[in-house]
Amino acid sequence: MTTVVVGAGIIGVSIAHDLQKRSREVVLVDKGEPGMGASFGNMASIAVTEFMPASRPSVWRQIPGWMLDPEGPVRVRPGYMPRLVPWFLRFLAASRPTKLRELEEQGAALCKLALGDTEALLKEIGAADQLTETGCLSLYADEAEFRADRDHIEILDRFGFAYEVLGGNAIRDLEPEITTKIGKAVLFLDNRSLKSPHRYVTLLAERFQALGGRIERGEVLGFDRSDRITGVRLKDGRVLEAEEVVLCAGAWTGILAALLGEPIPLETERGYHTQIIGPGAVAPALDHLAGARLHGDAHGGRHPRGRDGGDGGLDAAPDYRRSKVTVRRAREALPNLRVGQATEWMGHRPALPDTVPIISRSARTPGVFYATGHGHLGVTYAATTGRLIGDLVTGATPPIDLHPYRIDRF
Repeated sequence: MTTVVVGAGIIGVSIAHDLQKRSREVVLVDKGEPGMGASFGNMASIAVTEFMPASRPSVWRQIPGWMLDPEGPVRVRPGYMPRLVPWFLRFLAASRPTKLRELEEQGAALCKLALGDTEALLKEIGAADQLTETGCLSLYADEAEFRADRDHIEILDRFGFAYEVLGGNAIRDLEPEITTKIGKAVLFLDNRSLKSPHRYVTLLAERFQALGGRIERGEVLGFDRSDRITGVRLKDGRVLEAEEVVLCAGAWTGILAALLGEPIPLETERGYHTQIIGPGAVAPALDHLAGARLHGDAHGGRHPRGRDGGDGGLDAAPDYRRSKVTVRRAREALPNLRVGQATEWMGHRPALPDTVPIISRSARTPGVFYATGHGHLGVTYAATTGRLIGDLVTGATPPIDLHPYRIDRF
């Protein structure tokens, strides 16, 4: 059977690879090269401890203050706010205590599989050395900041994720470059980092092609249907015939779903990074800080990465002031960091209001499947999502119940 996978980020390439192994004839289509979207510049972290719903009260109560702070971790352009109202209402609905418990269980179920699935996939494509063996640190200025993040630790306790709480001397035994202003840290033992997320995607794409898979460049404009999906129409006039179609185009998946009469409350969360390069740059070797979390106002909010939630959608120009804030906060934690020359990047993360991805068959069109809404956990969930969509498409029994991840849950 011919399966067309739309979207060649880490999610799409993982799905295409898995289906090709299961004897499907797979065509992977994207308007760009594999891995050149959000997969190119992400945090490169297999972050199995970061599944907590963003809708929990300890987060959303801070959002108004963050939005008023020009250097806060969340920013929404005023002109875009009316479009976000329905999304925010669903976001608030996902903050009910009983709902939060359900969402925590659903995120934890995926993260329980994520590290093992990633390690197995990297080994399969000959890239096991791309993954670090060290954990990742979460940094706090003092005991008060650590207590403020207690809900995170309690969730990890509930689901059995390993961690260690460290004091000042123990922190600097692991990472001597960290400032003495950081008084507390948590080491997440099972979080890992990739040397290059883009390299991960390209190696997986090469393996997919070696198995007989086909990659096509093209922009998807529509679909052909009878009683089920029959084809994918491209901007250049071509039609890719298909018995099955998997839509996993990241933040653009909502546009494609709407063409099939299946709207998704999908927004873009714009992530920024700065890569330090060139003469004058001094970046200390930091084994435990790839994907690290910094806490408190003195260290740039809840996340070290610049982040614009719904900042003008898919069309607005990047605001690279966010990258500069990230660098300044990093230098507060790492006094010996010297920037010199640097490159800046922005990518779109597909964000759903309940923080749980859609991994689902279509509720309207037979033969259509969805994998989207992974937020900042795309790399973390990629290998697992590939395996789960493979099970859905081929009729195998998934290792977890996929009903909570259905497309029509909203």
